[in-house]
Amino acid sequence: MAETMDVTERNLIPGMGEEGEKLAVTQEAPKAAAQPRRTGGSRADRVSSYELADFPVLTGREEDWRFTPLKRLGGLHLPGGDDARLTGAAPTVTVSEHEGVSVETVSREDARVGSVLTPDDRVSAAAWASTSEAVVVTVAAGAEVAEPIRIEVTGAGPQAAAAHLTVIVEENAQADVVIRHRGSAVLAQNVEFDVRRDARLNAVSLQAWDEGAVHVSAQQASVATGAHLTHVTVSHGGSLVRLTPTARFSAERGEARLYGLYFADAGQHLESRLFVDHNQPNCVSDVLYKGALQGADARTVWVGDVLIRKEAEGTDTYEKNQNLLLTDGARADSVPNLEIETGVIEGAGHASATGRFDETQLFYLMARGIPESEARRLIVRGFLNEIIQKIGIADVEDELTTVMEDELRIAAL
Repeated sequence: MAETMDVTERNLIPGMGEEGEKLAVTQEAPKAAAQPRRTGGSRADRVSSYELADFPVLTGREEDWRFTPLKRLGGLHLPGGDDARLTGAAPTVTVSEHEGVSVETVSREDARVGSVLTPDDRVSAAAWASTSEAVVVTVAAGAEVAEPIRIEVTGAGPQAAAAHLTVIVEENAQADVVIRHRGSAVLAQNVEFDVRRDARLNAVSLQAWDEGAVHVSAQQASVATGAHLTHVTVSHGGSLVRLTPTARFSAERGEARLYGLYFADAGQHLESRLFVDHNQPNCVSDVLYKGALQGADARTVWVGDVLIRKEAEGTDTYEKNQNLLLTDGARADSVPNLEIETGVIEGAGHASATGRFDETQLFYLMARGIPESEARRLIVRGFLNEIIQKIGIADVEDELTTVMEDELRIAAL
């Protein structure tokens, strides 16, 4: 794939002191739930609140929403005002049974609900305001769940609805969790992952919606001391899908790896906005998202924000996004952002690349007798397989390989 941009910062900048320096600044909305709004460019200044009224009705001119077609949100942003609610039937949620795993449907007043996730945009706040209960999945301390925990989220129809899911992995526990979204829906969703001390969680979120579905999902994680989180998102269904994964560290020596794959066809809008908040020392994060686009008006958006706060000494982080444009008429927006407030780090970097097929790779394969159409398919397979292989769940990897092959047949490369 031909690269159009590649920006990397791996080592400390000469002359950078412990107070640090902002390498990149994003123009985001200010932060702080119960505090006066602040203005400024830091990602740390974004509003975070359970109160819907703290998020004004969207105009489309907001930095956080400028790529999203508001008219296609199906009313999930409550354009009618703060007194409105999402009243459609919530999706059906079923969870596979496993020893050491409990599943409960609880009131939103349960202390575990919202202990990790605080809404930081209007749709997430609308989902919070419109939800009276949540599904809580808990992996008991010390449990090693041999088979993946499969959470099936099935849409209930085209009426705008809200849902909340909480996944807790207690101390020293290990689990794979697969959240599969399917059916027809217009859904605002909040998902939170509480990964506690020395726990390991491999969470996969699959967006395999029917044509026409709308899905906006805030997925926030807290990673404790010695804990390891792998979070993978795969989007290939629906009309509009917007995901906002966030990883924060509740103590030092945590590790978060965020991976993503998306395949946009004609008319689809697939958007991912990442935030990794390095707020503790000696933590590690790695972000890699890849997308392929084909067809008229196929659109993807990827915005990655990594913030290294002053207290996060010893941080090691890298983020990268790559997009492959398979046909004319497709558009990919890629915006990596890195903000550093301390110079005492192990490493930090970011990169982005968007383009058509790499002519050098095509020439190499064709020079060895491989027809051009097959050479193009081989390049796409290799490009996307890097993410598929990170899932680590055999049947899910096989399913996505089949989806990829179907998409390649549609592309008629």
